[in-house]
Amino acid sequence: MRSMAERILLVEDDPRLAEMLSEYLGQAGFRVSVASLGAAALKQLSTAEYDAVVLDLMLPDMDGLDLCRQLRTTSDTPVLMLTGRGDAIDRIVGLELGADDYLPKPFEPRELLARLRAILRRGVRGRAAADETLRFGRLEIDPAARTVRLDGEACDLTGYQFDLLLALARKAGRVLSREFLMDLVKGEHPEAFDRSIDVHMSRIRAAIEADPKRPRRVITVRGAGYVFAKVQD
Repeated sequence: MRSMAERILLVEDDPRLAEMLSEYLGQAGFRVSVASLGAAALKQLSTAEYDAVVLDLMLPDMDGLDLCRQLRTTSDTPVLMLTGRGDAIDRIVGLELGADDYLPKPFEPRELLARLRAILRRGVRGRAAADETLRFGRLEIDPAARTVRLDGEACDLTGYQFDLLLALARKAGRVLSREFLMDLVKGEHPEAFDRSIDVHMSRIRAAIEADPKRPRRVITVRGAGYVFAKVQD
C-alpha cells in the first residue's frame, strides 16, 4: 500500500480508452487526472504537480511530440508515450526529446502499468543522483544547496548563472548549443533573456577559472556552443 498515491496525468483523447486506463491505474493505487487536449494538459501541468505523464502522441489540437518538447523545457516529470502510429521514427524522436519510455498501441494494460512503475522508480533514483555534489578537482557544485565552491571558497553566481553552470557540468564533455542551454533553464528564469548568454558565461568564468581569458573548464566551441571540461586540478 502506498502511503501517498502518486499522481498521473493521462493525456488521451479517446474517451473509452481514457476511462479504462483511469479505472485500471486507479485500482493499482494511482490518482489519475485526464486531459483530452494538449492545451489542457499543458495548463494542468503548469498548475499542479504530477509524478508522471502518460501521453498519447495523436491529439486533436497538438502533436504529442510538440507537447513533450514544451514540457521538457520546464520539467523533468517522467513521460510514457503512447501511439498508434507505426513509424519507428516517432519512437526515436520521442526519446530524443526526453520521453522516458514508449508503448505502441494496442497494448496490454498490465504492460503499461509495469512500464509506468519502472519509470517512476528510475525517477526516484534520478532525483537522488541529481542532488549529489559534483566534484571536478578544486571545483564543487552542490545542486541541493545551489552553491559553487572553488578551493572551499564560495563563488559569486546569480541563480541563472548557477543553472547554466550546473547544466553544463551535468553533461560534462558534451558540446551544448546556446539554444539548448537557454531552453533548459528558461522555465526558471524567464527574465534572463534580455542579456546575452555569452555575458553570463563570461561571469561564470570569472568566478571559477584561474585565468578567465584562457578558460580550462567552460570552453567555447566556435559555431556550436559550450562544453564543460572535466578538469581535475
